[in-house]
Amino acid sequence: MFSLKDKHALVTGAGSGIGESIAKVFAEAGATVWVADVNEEEGRRVALEINQSHPEKAIFIPLDVSDESSCAAAAEVVHREAEVLDILVNNAGIGHVGTILTTKGEDLDRMYSVNVRGVFNVTKVFIDGMVQRKKGAIVNMASIGGVVGVKDRLAYCTTKFAVAGLTKAMSIDHAMDGVRVNCICPGRVETPFVKKRLAEYPDPEAAYREMASTQALGRMGTPDEIAHAALYLAADESGFVTGVEFIIDGGWTAGK
Repeated sequence: MFSLKDKHALVTGAGSGIGESIAKVFAEAGATVWVADVNEEEGRRVALEINQSHPEKAIFIPLDVSDESSCAAAAEVVHREAEVLDILVNNAGIGHVGTILTTKGEDLDRMYSVNVRGVFNVTKVFIDGMVQRKKGAIVNMASIGGVVGVKDRLAYCTTKFAVAGLTKAMSIDHAMDGVRVNCICPGRVETPFVKKRLAEYPDPEAAYREMASTQALGRMGTPDEIAHAALYLAADESGFVTGVEFIIDGGWTAGK
């Protein structure tokens, strides 16, 4: 396993799903992890579970990525307690189903405030410290919906393409500052949110097969599979990697 020993990482949206797995994998790799989430109950749960297996490796911090003041407050706490942040994972995100005909302007604004402005807000308060130290790794969570169009996901695709663009722009701007910026583009992943949606269908198994059918491997990914990709991008072993869209999609785009 790649080592994050003696490193400090902050993971947004770490109270569930992919973010939870990233926080746990990072702690297992030796990092001290700030578990950031707008949901205090779930965030504290994840931090507690990490500390039960890896004592004093996780700290919960409340964070609404869409709120500049919340981001500034979180940065103040992290910089006071840890002084430096080595790794930032911008994982927090929300989804929306709809075409341009069925998507309202406020739907797009809500998606943008979390998926795009959230990445901007959180990075804004932490990247200066990385630039000053000439070292840092930022991992943004984009999506396969930021690489190709996905049916009935207009607002989601719009924001995830923007995350990919932010990633590339920042990687160029700060390459000589020692800050690497990459994004992960997962296909469909079997998160607790997806499992909950599947359970609402009359035939959950058939719904799973239909959702997984777009991926050549015939299944969805797991949060841990995405988390280990984040681990690689955060570790020193990926020191020559910046500005990439790391596609993990079970073969979804192989034939496109």
